[in-house]
Amino acid sequence: METKRLCSRTGRWWRQMHPIVSAHSYLLRPTSAIPDHGKYGLFERSSSSELQNSSPFLGILSDHQKLNFILEACKFYSDFKTAVQSHAKIIKFGYGTYPSLIASLVSAYAHCDCLDLAHQLLDEMPYWGFDLITANLIIASLMKVGELDLAKRVFRKMPSRDVITWNSMIGGCVRNERFEEALRLFQKMLNSNIEPDGFTFASVITVCARLGSSHHAEFVHGLMIEKKIQLNFILSSALIDMYSKCGRIKAAKEVFNSVHHDDISVWNSMINGLAIHGLASDAIGVFSQMEMECISPDSITFIGILTACSHCGLVEQGRWYFDLMRRHYSIQPQLEHYGTMVDLLGRAGLVEEAYEVIKAMPMEPDIVIWRVLLSSCRNFKKLELGEVAVAKISHLNSGDYILLSNMYCSLNKWDSSERVREMMKRGGVRKNRGKSWIELGGIIYQFKAGDRSHPETEAIYKVLEGLIRRTKLEGFMPTTDLVLMDVSDEEKEENLNSHSEKLALAYVILKTSPGTEIRVTKNLRTCNDCHRWMKMLSRLLSRVIIVRDRIRFHRFEGGLCSCRDYW
Repeated sequence: METKRLCSRTGRWWRQMHPIVSAHSYLLRPTSAIPDHGKYGLFERSSSSELQNSSPFLGILSDHQKLNFILEACKFYSDFKTAVQSHAKIIKFGYGTYPSLIASLVSAYAHCDCLDLAHQLLDEMPYWGFDLITANLIIASLMKVGELDLAKRVFRKMPSRDVITWNSMIGGCVRNERFEEALRLFQKMLNSNIEPDGFTFASVITVCARLGSSHHAEFVHGLMIEKKIQLNFILSSALIDMYSKCGRIKAAKEVFNSVHHDDISVWNSMINGLAIHGLASDAIGVFSQMEMECISPDSITFIGILTACSHCGLVEQGRWYFDLMRRHYSIQPQLEHYGTMVDLLGRAGLVEEAYEVIKAMPMEPDIVIWRVLLSSCRNFKKLELGEVAVAKISHLNSGDYILLSNMYCSLNKWDSSERVREMMKRGGVRKNRGKSWIELGGIIYQFKAGDRSHPETEAIYKVLEGLIRRTKLEGFMPTTDLVLMDVSDEEKEENLNSHSEKLALAYVILKTSPGTEIRVTKNLRTCNDCHRWMKMLSRLLSRVIIVRDRIRFHRFEGGLCSCRDYW
């Protein structure tokens, strides 16, 4: 209530003062330093002791940089009073035309739950006399601090836009993981009179890669050719990455063979693309070709080649490349390299050796490495070592709890599993729900585990039930030991049958003709039950099924998977 009253009073004050002050803001210049930051309400709080310790740092900043720093702190502490005081300082010192400050002020008001003031500031922008360049900078600044919706408000009110405006909006959507919105903006840009440039395409290519959208990938690449966009190493490597992540590894190879190879990023994209498809021998071949062309690998190259070895169980080769990196190329392993080695050894069942690698690391292992070890412990039922890994993870997320509970379940330790679930409940942790999406006719459809929200739910489940009956007749038995519940096998089976990738696949079969290739993307690692089921279904339906999960690609064809059941 207090904040709302302050918002109301400040709103009246702003309406009275801002038009007068901003009309002459170009005449105002900072004539003295901002008063000592200790006078601001924010720094009187005991919770801001860290900021009080940063006084020497503030002393070397310019006036407007100090205000930016203080406004960022206002966001962190939701300090509305100090935000208002900073607002007054911005007017007083003539900083009303500084885009980064305006963006920080708007963002601070939004974080203080005072959206009416944030919106009012943005609504008055047309009256400030801002030119196109300044408006673009405000959009870029808002996107940088994650205020996408506020940036859209500025965008809608702009009387004119240029390619930088559109690039800032599309790129901002990508950074804030609003991928489908980025595609919609790109389509609107194409319908306007603004021509996209290389920066536009770099963002849109990233969108296609993240969504795994083959249809949009082909359209975007074709448009680049049509508009004669000059390929540099950034766009070349992005195209290779896009096709790889859309499951089109052959197209990725074609792009790689047609572009210049003079930058290491192009080689890295190809090696990493082959790695996530489980094509280790091809990745090693590209690495050898790179060496023959006298291109020196970097640390990213070795992450790719070690990942390829990990996905295919090439333990000795992985050890050799890890040693080559240090011995021949003098590249010191970073956390990511140790992580891939732990993954390589853990997947191969060498869990104790993986733990020894962690203990021998010259730096502190991060949470990701401990999670990799925990996953290996679950797969190979190494309970004691798994509990060591859990103890090292300071903030358990839903995946960590699930791995631990899964490990207990696999050993029939139901009481221990129940304790883990109780810990999840007490901590307010919910299981990360599986999501899968497919693309049909350029439209992306998303499904969640157990989803019944789709308009054609009845038809989807009818198709799925038919597929399940057919696989059972062929001898398929559900892997019920994976379900983390001490319930009947029938209930466990029902849980497995509603996994998101099965629903997505059923919808594709409902909507496409026999023989059509099926592509599914999933946010989590695919489970063993779905993996076995997809293999059998690819043989029964004589269809290629490509599944991209959180780790890698699986290409199911004729009852086999490209991962050779090693993932």
